[in-house]
Amino acid sequence: MKNDKLKIISNETKNSIDQLSVVTPSIYASIFSKFASDYDIEIDDEKELARDLMVVECSTLTDLQTQASHNAQKLTKNADKAINAIKEKDESALSEILRETELLRLEVEKLKEAVYKDELTHIYNRKWLHDNHLQKDSSNFIFNGVLAIIDLNYFKVVNDTYGHVIGDKVLIFIANQLRKIKYDVLRYGGDEFIIIFPQKVTPEQAKVALNSLREEILSKKLKANDSSFHVSFSFGVTKFESGDNLSTVVALADENMYDDKKEIKKRVSGI
Repeated sequence: MKNDKLKIISNETKNSIDQLSVVTPSIYASIFSKFASDYDIEIDDEKELARDLMVVECSTLTDLQTQASHNAQKLTKNADKAINAIKEKDESALSEILRETELLRLEVEKLKEAVYKDELTHIYNRKWLHDNHLQKDSSNFIFNGVLAIIDLNYFKVVNDTYGHVIGDKVLIFIANQLRKIKYDVLRYGGDEFIIIFPQKVTPEQAKVALNSLREEILSKKLKANDSSFHVSFSFGVTKFESGDNLSTVVALADENMYDDKKEIKKRVSGI
């Protein structure tokens, strides 16, 4: 349980410093300590915590490597058996190979989930974005599409009023709501999310979908102890083409979000 919280704290710290141009060890430690106190985690014995985390992380990496190696070996064997079965026209053997390959595919999907899911919200993370939408050796897109960046309004007020545990539940709630749009959703950092729409979706269609979802979310009341509150988000949408740089596209979407944020905050003045 403590290791799970430390992973969340680490992710929140990394997300918080992501926009800073300079991060010194003391700045990182200060931000990390702030999140740790919100989760009631004592970090006085840092060496012991680091040792425990190192053991867990090394064990996880070893398990992933072992499983990946095992799957690669099984895939090679299945390929060899399939070639022989085709040569021998052995339909029974081919059926067995198909069954084994399907099981192997499920194991690979589980491995991908462990690598590509955000620790808190369980939607995609940045690594997934880089490995699935960007060129291997750069941060440039490999195809055309539409990107929407979503930023929660008054999220700091939620954290300050109800604490980070409730804040985390809000992030999980928003992530699950964004899934309704049915396109690729990832947590970009902190309270920011990205949706990647395919080329067939126009920016106008993306805006309509996000506006509709926002109105649905605004109609709901979230509960925290004996209180209730509303959450909302602002968004910016922009087209991108193959070869466009991720940072440039995100910056354009951020610019487009400015007017939307200004307008929504005229309607919604708090939580």
